[in-house]
Amino acid sequence: MPTNPPGGLGHVPVAVYSCATTSTTLGESEERSRCYADARHWHVAGIWSDPAPSLPLMERPGWQAVTAALSAGMIRGVVVGGLTHVAADAAQFAVLGALLRDRGGFLADASSGIRTRRTPGQARCRRDIADAASGWFTQTGTYEEDGS
Repeated sequence: MPTNPPGGLGHVPVAVYSCATTSTTLGESEERSRCYADARHWHVAGIWSDPAPSLPLMERPGWQAVTAALSAGMIRGVVVGGLTHVAADAAQFAVLGALLRDRGGFLADASSGIRTRRTPGQARCRRDIADAASGWFTQTGTYEEDGS
């Protein structure tokens, strides 16, 4: 079993878990979680998901498979695309994290530090601000020259 700390870098086998009603949301969560794990050089040993967020966590087949993999030593941690996949709020997420730590694992929320999606207008505005800050003006005639 790897001895790397939960926040550290290194070869740590993890599971990716998500729970959502649509395949699009499941796919986005999986991608976010994989990127999070890859950035830490963690090995994604398995991906599990459940389609019914209304079902209690401990009754979900995908979550049961994740906890079985943790108990068997196949994984060291669980990465979720957002805390809402496993908990209703931050307090419940912390309790679940403590429970997994007691079993020798860890729980990571991949949504922290992830850029939010931006609309094309927001991206253009950011680009214009960056261009202006660098002295590169794309809009000619906007600035009047002082005739003095």
